[in-house]
Amino acid sequence: MQQHRIIVLGAGYTGAIAAGRLAKQLHREDVAITLVNPEPDFVERVRLHQLAVGQDLKPRPFGEMFAGTGVELKLATVTAVDAERRTVTVTAPNGAEELEYDTLVYALGSGWDTQGAPGTTEHAHEISSRPGALRLRDRLAALEAGRSVVVVGGGLTGLEAATEIAEARPDLDVALAARGGLGDWLSPKGRQHVRKVFDRLGITAHENTSVTGVEADRIITTDGPVPAAVTVWTTGFAVHPIARATTLDVTETGRIIVDDTMRSVSHPDVYAIGDAALAMGPGDKPLRMSCASGTPMAWQAADAIAARLTGGKLPKTAPRYFNQCISLGRREGLIQYVTADDRAVSAALTGRLAARYKEFICKAAAWGVANPTLGVPTRRRHAQLHPATPAKATA
Repeated sequence: MQQHRIIVLGAGYTGAIAAGRLAKQLHREDVAITLVNPEPDFVERVRLHQLAVGQDLKPRPFGEMFAGTGVELKLATVTAVDAERRTVTVTAPNGAEELEYDTLVYALGSGWDTQGAPGTTEHAHEISSRPGALRLRDRLAALEAGRSVVVVGGGLTGLEAATEIAEARPDLDVALAARGGLGDWLSPKGRQHVRKVFDRLGITAHENTSVTGVEADRIITTDGPVPAAVTVWTTGFAVHPIARATTLDVTETGRIIVDDTMRSVSHPDVYAIGDAALAMGPGDKPLRMSCASGTPMAWQAADAIAARLTGGKLPKTAPRYFNQCISLGRREGLIQYVTADDRAVSAALTGRLAARYKEFICKAAAWGVANPTLGVPTRRRHAQLHPATPAKATA
């Protein structure tokens, strides 16, 4: 009997959780689980703004995380997916390879979105990746007192980056440029607290401002130029381009369209999770790109794959939202409670207690990568594989 080959692409929060959760549910003699990732350790993406200001993050090697689980880590960069031939092309240290799969979990995530603004790639910094955060770390460390730093983007990442930089480097002139009002999606209590923290840290907010370009020492906005010795670009995420080059059904932005089990609507042997997937949530609204969405998507996909392979029941719990957790430096935070479809309600937790709550969430997210067992059956189940047609087990 041939093992059913499961390949997971990407070892961010979603990919690593999915691989570990599958290993907990299926017998090793039935399945071979391969996790493909270019780096040997886990990156806490939700802490990259901390890394950028000089804080050291705890190493989390995958070799330790997956020791004894049966998950094989393959250090390689994905270069192509052929959904018809069911193959993945990767570049490993010893050259290009082609991997065959029976079930594919696509979790390649996203990177920064320059939105086509001139000069962004040449002059702006991003913190959506560890290399980007480390480059910004070096640049900020070399920046003299009194110089200006502008964070472009008023979403969660922008708020966290601006406050972290201002708190770590009070000698710098920190500003944030937002297309809308400062925290305009938050409750009145939430918005008021963000403004209070900005005032205390001395951060200038350029509200209702569109940035049309980035130069070496300034940004260009619809209201005129703003000095910027360093520009940090946080205007959203763009998905990895590989899916768009496949025959998978994708959106205009390249996100793979999936059903409520995170299975591709066009290729039943492919699952997509995290930022790479377009999945519908409560209120028939697309789940937003975030760790809060990606983790339950990984649970859903892993449980659905295990159920289909073993003849079990498919998961029926749909992902939903409870709150938005925002760090505002190390001493302040904001927990904005939301509806199931992610709309702010009046309740919000602020201050030091909110900062501790956010820290707990970050630690829990990292713990969940190494211990992806919430709601998982206590024993592994045998997959119902057939020697002649192992790939049909996903149907």
